[in-house]
Amino acid sequence: MDTEKIKRYMYKNQRIFGMVQKIKLWPSRSGVLHGVKQVERQGNMIKITTHCNESFVIWDSKSSRSARWLRNRWFKKPCPRCQIPEWKLQKYSATVFTGDAQKL
Repeated sequence: MDTEKIKRYMYKNQRIFGMVQKIKLWPSRSGVLHGVKQVERQGNMIKITTHCNESFVIWDSKSSRSARWLRNRWFKKPCPRCQIPEWKLQKYSATVFTGDAQKL
């Protein structure tokens, strides 16, 4: 599959809620990339539920560790329990985070 054909543009200075809601992936602190089943907004907080049935609440931030990791596509390996499909990993690796709103 050619990564040029599936290139997706996203605005890089958005809050993490928008990124996680669209990408449906979550990087843990250990570097494992989880698939996201559900994202709920709770004021300034977000409740994330992964496919491996982990649930946690985080701050909705632009500059958090997880937001940086999502924008820079940093992760060590995908979660074996979430079973993220290969096409989703390829699409994520082809995503371009741009500051130029005209490319969106």
